Amino acid sequence: MVSYFDATLSQLSIHYTGNKLQDELYRLSNKPLAIADETLSDLLMQYFIKPFDKVNEVYRLSHPSGNLGLNELFHFSSGIFTNPENFHENSIQIAKHLYDVSGHPKIKPGELYVVYFNRLQIEGELHEAIGIFKSETKEAYLKVQTEEGGFNLNYEQEAINIKKLDKGCVIFNTEKEEGYKVTIVDQTNNNEAAYWIDDFLKLSIRNDSYTQTNNTLSIYKKFITTQVDEEFSVSKTDKIDLLNRSIKYFKEKDQFNMDEFSNEVIGYAEGIESFKTYKKNYEQEFDAPITDNFSINTAAVKKQARAYKSILKLDKNFHIYIHGNKDLIEKGFDEEKNMNFYKVYFRDEQ
Repeated sequence: MVSYFDATLSQLSIHYTGNKLQDELYRLSNKPLAIADETLSDLLMQYFIKPFDKVNEVYRLSHPSGNLGLNELFHFSSGIFTNPENFHENSIQIAKHLYDVSGHPKIKPGELYVVYFNRLQIEGELHEAIGIFKSETKEAYLKVQTEEGGFNLNYEQEAINIKKLDKGCVIFNTEKEEGYKVTIVDQTNNNEAAYWIDDFLKLSIRNDSYTQTNNTLSIYKKFITTQVDEEFSVSKTDKIDLLNRSIKYFKEKDQFNMDEFSNEVIGYAEGIESFKTYKKNYEQEFDAPITDNFSINTAAVKKQARAYKSILKLDKNFHIYIHGNKDLIEKGFDEEKNMNFYKVYFRDEQ
């Protein structure tokens, strides 16, 4: 979802926030941290953005009143995007806001990193972005050093594992009027940590055509690859055909209609009813309603098409790519060899 191969880290401010309910304090830095070491910059980029590689859900900054201007993060982020020279002052306000909402006894103290990125990619587009990350978990690390005659062993306590980001969000400078595009990571996602999403960021799930298209294709793929086997007897070639037909539908249509899609792609009543139930359960579990009619987003279709597999793997010898008419491939069993086989029909060899 988020790619940082073209990105650069232009500004970084580090603060510390404690637990307000436990009478812990916060500490604010006087100025941004200058990062001159290229290796350190690369490590920070990996620490901050790598966890977002497989994050698919996109959120919006919002406010219960409906007035987006009352969202503190929207206000501070807008100030940074409008005047990047005010980055550090706004990072201080972000740290104070996080401290103010840290009112649960189980919230852990930790360092808060506020970062300004250039050319960070989301959904195939490059944008300036603000990253807000919190490190709460510290670990001990051993360090082996060479010295004359051998080695020396030392350790460092309270160190940060760059492969374990506790909490983070990235706010992209696009679609401001709707609350920006926002992605999040929360490795301690539980009732005590809900303050990060609900109180600190005040997020709502984006529910535009991209999300509707992406989620519908994702749900359908999971339904075919996991649920179908539990309810119906469907061959692998039939499942691949069902996936291919869904992608074909989304590529050829401008509008999605649930009944039309179900009849054209699935085609039989029991399967249609099962898919609709599967979709409804997903909506309830993730609180992500998907309408039965929406405009199809081509960017989301392209993204999902790359994840749809039309490959039939046979032992370690053959891979058969099925892109068209499944009736041109037949499965059989050779009793003499005691092996399965596929018979493939074609007109031209290329």
